[in-house]
Amino acid sequence: MCLAIPMQVVEIDGFNARCAAKGIEREVSLFMLQDEPPTVGDHVLVHVGYAIQVITEQHARSSWELLDEVLGGERPADA
Repeated sequence: MCLAIPMQVVEIDGFNARCAAKGIEREVSLFMLQDEPPTVGDHVLVHVGYAIQVITEQHARSSWELLDEVLGGERPADA
């Protein structure tokens, strides 16, 4: 199983971008998104240093809610 982390593009320099999530910034390669290049402010899924897909802000928010739940060990309210 692979895990991709939603991050927001902060700065772009060619095929490299500075992306941020939860106060952490990382250098991310945009090489795999040549057909759909993101712009500053877009959200992307990042896997092992590569942006692999542009996603909506809502998708990023929903993903982080689920990741926070898993990482925090919280149980869903309906469980």
